[in-house]
Amino acid sequence: MTADRASGAAPAPATPKPRALSGIQPTGRFHWGNYFGAIRQYIELQPPADGASPGAAAEAYYFIADLHALTTVRDPARLRDLVRAAAIDLVALGLDPERAVLFVQSDVPEVCELTWLLMTVAPMGLLERCHAFKDKKARGLPADAGLFTYPVLMSADILAYDATVVPVGEDQVQHIEVCRDLAGAFNHLYGPVFTLPVPRLVEGGAKVPGTDGLKMSKSYDNTLDVFEDPAAQKKKIMRITTDSRPMEAPKDPETDHLFALYALVAPEEDRLRMAETYRRGGFGYGEVKKALVTAAAEHFAEARARRAALEADSERIEAILAAGATRARARAWDVLDRARRACGIDRSPHRPPPGRTS
Repeated sequence: MTADRASGAAPAPATPKPRALSGIQPTGRFHWGNYFGAIRQYIELQPPADGASPGAAAEAYYFIADLHALTTVRDPARLRDLVRAAAIDLVALGLDPERAVLFVQSDVPEVCELTWLLMTVAPMGLLERCHAFKDKKARGLPADAGLFTYPVLMSADILAYDATVVPVGEDQVQHIEVCRDLAGAFNHLYGPVFTLPVPRLVEGGAKVPGTDGLKMSKSYDNTLDVFEDPAAQKKKIMRITTDSRPMEAPKDPETDHLFALYALVAPEEDRLRMAETYRRGGFGYGEVKKALVTAAAEHFAEARARRAALEADSERIEAILAAGATRARARAWDVLDRARRACGIDRSPHRPPPGRTS
């Protein structure tokens, strides 16, 4: 019976080379946790210009998740500003639109239709167990249908591009499992339509501490933003909480969140020297904070200069996003068309691909 129902469906293409896919929400300006926990890996995964990096993907798709952001950002003008800022930041930090596809989620409407097709095979119990919805419900906080069905839209985001590798933090692995479950259920009913992705854990993603020692998060108001005003960032750094041990006491750098922040941005030689200073003792945390200010400024100097140039050239960033959307829609249309034909909602003549009228 499955074969009969799937007779009009083209099979999912073989994808021997890895195709990476990830999205990032524009709910605020990117902080160090976003960069060291995710964005840096996006850059590492994008296909290299010389084709010589063994860890890179053959293709990479990265999107700014404005549809997901609607569950928290309700100011339309602010959302537009955040989307544009996110695009500028990603390119400034090293995402190369010549090597990876960068686009805005809502510019690919095929994903929304694909979401509905997946919703028809999504068990209620599976969505109820997803941690974002479950945590809000447990805390007595309001949770709308957007949050409840968030994992289905996330699944469509991944499946629309036949992604094979999805870089995620540990807290997002569940969503990849949901994606695989939904894709598997659809494939079981209608034939081999979707490529099943695998997660790639972001190394160290949970180890970026905030200014208070907790995990860096906008929710905790403990962030150091990548491109914030240097004077404002210096004030934040100088106010970082530290312990009360005397200056002369030796300290373990591996357990100190101030050192952890320094280690993220300092050159290896300086990091090793600072670690030795910790173990020897006889220093004040104020010295480390000043060193952190300097190291951070130097680490992001080139990205800051690129960002200033992009900010002054508004047409360039719009052209990058438009070109990315065109490439992303072409891929998503193929997958959606495959899924529509598989489940029987294709009416002749087939709708033309994006950009074509016949």
